[in-house]
Amino acid sequence: MRSETFDASEAPFAPDVILAHPGWGETLYAKDVFPEARLVHFAEWFYNSQGADIGFDPEFPVTFDDQARIRSWNALHLLNLENCDAAISPTQWQKAQHPLAYQDKITVAREGIDTENLYPDSTARFKLPTGQVLKGGNPVVTYVARNLEPYRGFHSFMRALPAIQAEHKQCHTVIVGGDEVSYGSRPKCGKFKTWREKMLAEVGSRLDPARTHFVGKLSYVDYKRLLQVSAAHVYLTYPFMLSWSMLEAMASGCMVIGSDTAPVREVLCGEQNGRLVGFTDINEIAEKTLLAITEPLRFASIRGNAAAAVQAKFSRNQGLHCFESALQLHDSVAVVAHLARPASHRDRSLAGARA
Repeated sequence: MRSETFDASEAPFAPDVILAHPGWGETLYAKDVFPEARLVHFAEWFYNSQGADIGFDPEFPVTFDDQARIRSWNALHLLNLENCDAAISPTQWQKAQHPLAYQDKITVAREGIDTENLYPDSTARFKLPTGQVLKGGNPVVTYVARNLEPYRGFHSFMRALPAIQAEHKQCHTVIVGGDEVSYGSRPKCGKFKTWREKMLAEVGSRLDPARTHFVGKLSYVDYKRLLQVSAAHVYLTYPFMLSWSMLEAMASGCMVIGSDTAPVREVLCGEQNGRLVGFTDINEIAEKTLLAITEPLRFASIRGNAAAAVQAKFSRNQGLHCFESALQLHDSVAVVAHLARPASHRDRSLAGARA
């Protein structure tokens, strides 16, 4: 809406609460438009030059340009924290990245996943592009990321894969993810346009192409089936935002081999509902993945614990996940905002909300 004389009282509705992700400045002027509304932000991430994702991977040292870019990004995040009345973060780790001065504004609200449709199923089948069908009980190794890149440990996984295949001659590896960039950047070397190309140039000669399957981005139905047939699911990440895919793998009864990094440790308790490995420890990644696919019965209870843990804490039916917690926060803030308004404003805002 463009108007030099805009009056919020003339708007067809008057929100009590605005709930938004402000990452790129979308809500910067929200309270100028609706000054009486309470603004609740999703505080997903605040960058730090040390102690988190930046500088974590020794393979990619931090430059001065990186530090300057981080400070510029955070300038907007600081404005967001100052402007909002309250905020939510999905993990304790993500909350802790924000400046202490603003942490009392932030409530940890776990994100929920669709556990009604993600669960163990021993009858599941997954059809490979080659036509071969994988099923539960097969030695299937899975890796999932929105895009294949170092932030999600793709380079570490690929370096561990030759040892896994050399030791286990029947296992199949299914790798899900695109070739774009979600976090970080493309390979610095102009010879390779994607991290998949770069890693295949590094280790591809030691892989069996008949047992290594890059399937790109899957439909939800195929993704679900793949997780259900997985014997070992490898999830690696920088100390960064937690992926839904790890929770979805646990909900599906996968034996998750997860990096010993924050915030994975908030969810994956070693030897209880998964196994932790060093992010860059190629031998440990290979060793624990091999054990999971060669002795699946040994880890049956861990797989069951994983599904139960996610069902208990991350189901959409639980009050701890992001959406329901946001609604609860919305209600509590909305009541205060509503009662603080003149009666005429209250009547109009409630009528608008019902409409």
